[in-house]
Amino acid sequence: MNPNLDRLQPYPFQKLNKLFEGIEPEPAFSSINLHIGEPKHATPDFIRQVLTDNLAKMAHYPTTAGARSLRTSIGTWLMQRYQLPAIDPDTQILPVNGSREALFSFAQTVIDPSLSEAIVVCPNPFYQIYEGAALLAGATPYFLNTLPQNNFVLDYAQLPEDVWSRTQLVYVCSPANPTGRVMSKDEWRQLFELSDRHGFIIASDECYAEIYFDENGRPLGALEAAHHFGLSGFSRLVVFGSLSKRSNVPGMRSGFVAGDAAILEQFLLYRTYHGSAMNPAVQAASEAAWDDELHVIENRRLYREKFAAVIELLRGTLQISMPDAAFYLWIKTPISDIEFARQLYRDYNVKVLPGSYLARYAHGINPGENFVRIALVAPLAECVAAVERIKMLVSSL
Repeated sequence: MNPNLDRLQPYPFQKLNKLFEGIEPEPAFSSINLHIGEPKHATPDFIRQVLTDNLAKMAHYPTTAGARSLRTSIGTWLMQRYQLPAIDPDTQILPVNGSREALFSFAQTVIDPSLSEAIVVCPNPFYQIYEGAALLAGATPYFLNTLPQNNFVLDYAQLPEDVWSRTQLVYVCSPANPTGRVMSKDEWRQLFELSDRHGFIIASDECYAEIYFDENGRPLGALEAAHHFGLSGFSRLVVFGSLSKRSNVPGMRSGFVAGDAAILEQFLLYRTYHGSAMNPAVQAASEAAWDDELHVIENRRLYREKFAAVIELLRGTLQISMPDAAFYLWIKTPISDIEFARQLYRDYNVKVLPGSYLARYAHGINPGENFVRIALVAPLAECVAAVERIKMLVSSL
């Protein structure tokens, strides 16, 4: 067996199931689940219809590179969304079976484990796929703590020069999971400068990029920042996008990677052997989704409505602030995050995720401790009811 499998830690939801083992939640309250970032808004009818209309295409093997029309739709969307120059759909874009699959397999492609002590840098807290991808690629993860006292900024000075010199890949997530913070141009500039100096590749996870609250204040993207700073051809940069959150189709497993053509050429080679071609019917439905913005605007309106209600209810009860984007609240707890989550489930039948389950001890602390992540994915009424119960718990402490 691959010995690196022994280095993997249990997934956060496995830990949560263990925490709740043997607990019978208070039956007076209905169950409300806000622990998993799975969109619950309805899949748009037109996407379902295109998927159905193209089921006959499943009689043919799809190519790993996907249909050119899909790549063109993604490229057009990227150019319009981020005010970019022309993107070559033949060399700078690949469809993927959801960003999670691609974020994992990307490390297997770009990490050279033969080089001494290969390092992958990740934010902390983080999406655990980054860590698992690094470990199974034969690299060692190093973490950049994002802290409230620093507005969750990526402070690159946390890692010494000898760590950066061995770094082959850096994962970033903007808007961030779980804080919802969007990276600034200055953070991108510093990261690009480090990449120029040390030659590492940047993997930018932007699966939450289309969940934001001001239609005139769209989050900055990595390709947009690279263009701003004159990075010709998006050198050493690959962006990961997804339809799951944007279009409420998590079950379609549809996303894309875009950026450095030389890197994507090698990634395509890996994926050809890995067997990662997208279902032809899903490709057709994905193309339709990328071509339409009206359903995305409506999706944002629903989230905006939930955040407005929840923030107003929690104000004065817990330390809380509006995230830049995404659908999470990252809330500081008055007691241990683990105990808070346990009591909330036991006494009020609400599931949230302890922040410490999303982070690792690094630089002397676990930056997720005494925080919980709340995913506002349930209908408005359920989110409001859950927050009312959270207030009841806090008042009882």
